[in-house]
Amino acid sequence: MAFTIFIFILLLKLSTTESTQNLTNLFKAVLVFGDSTADSGNNNYISTSFKADHLPYGQDFPGRIPTGRFSNGKLVPDFWVSFLGIKQSIPPYLHPNLSNYHIRTGVNFASAGSGYDDVTARVSQVIPVTKQMVYFKEYIKRLNKVVGVKEAKSIIEGALVSLSAGTNDFTISYYDLRTRRNDFAIGGYQDYVLKKLQIFIKGLYKLGCRTMVVSGLPPMGCLPIQMASRFTRTCLKEQNFDARIYNQKLKKMLTKIQSSMKGSRIMYADIYNPMMEMIKNPQNHGFTETKIGCCGLGFLEAGPICTPFTPLCTNPSNHLFFDSIHPSEAAYRHITKILLKQILRTMNNSGHIF
Repeated sequence: MAFTIFIFILLLKLSTTESTQNLTNLFKAVLVFGDSTADSGNNNYISTSFKADHLPYGQDFPGRIPTGRFSNGKLVPDFWVSFLGIKQSIPPYLHPNLSNYHIRTGVNFASAGSGYDDVTARVSQVIPVTKQMVYFKEYIKRLNKVVGVKEAKSIIEGALVSLSAGTNDFTISYYDLRTRRNDFAIGGYQDYVLKKLQIFIKGLYKLGCRTMVVSGLPPMGCLPIQMASRFTRTCLKEQNFDARIYNQKLKKMLTKIQSSMKGSRIMYADIYNPMMEMIKNPQNHGFTETKIGCCGLGFLEAGPICTPFTPLCTNPSNHLFFDSIHPSEAAYRHITKILLKQILRTMNNSGHIF
């Protein structure tokens, strides 16, 4: 398991080495691939029921607009472009009125319900990462027309590329629908998903991407929908164990493939530990509820089941989750602060001082 202006000052204070000069002009653009933790509205433009184009989604987004983001407000990719001084939020690639400015500064290819395994995307009838790659190639052609081939190459090489997916592959395709259970033991399926991810990363590299941040899995067993489906309010230890093993494999894989791709910086983004910290010590982060989403009663309320007619909490900022699957904006804000520290530390340690 998945980036605003009110976080900007906090982000600048995260480290004594961080300053406005350090954070701005680091990247020319942000490019985003993945699932619902990253999708800023692409699903609004495809034929799928898995959409967040209605309230209460977006109730805390500027203008109270339900943009298609699966949260009450902004997502991590929005925070990325904000604190990097690029723009205030990142638009979906499929938006029909995408401006040349957004083409130059970065767009979002993610699709809620997607995964690295194409089978996962077919279940929800959403955009698989393989199709997101096709859209990226289209984007490059448009970027070439907007700024020229030479500048387009520079923008892509200087972009921060975010990959956030994998959770749906396990929660949907393996644990819940069991689509992949007959094909793989859990260890084999982890390796299969990682192989798909590796192919995707290498494809991005061939197209010019050099700096990538790849998110690991969250504590999947602590998602409200996973606990409720097993009639418990206790985190599912087996699923969390599987997530930790996957993350260990992912870190090793990223180190290995970076060494084979000259000039690349492939960074692992730890989502698991920040979320577990919020779950174990919610009071330290301003949360009073970590087991039930703000929208609904904590069972299956997500997408078409989280509507204006669904019971809603009075203060989403007190909730770790906004619906039964997705974090609240407050949670994404905290995660972004942690990820920023991780990225700056990794880049500094690798000799890329700014």
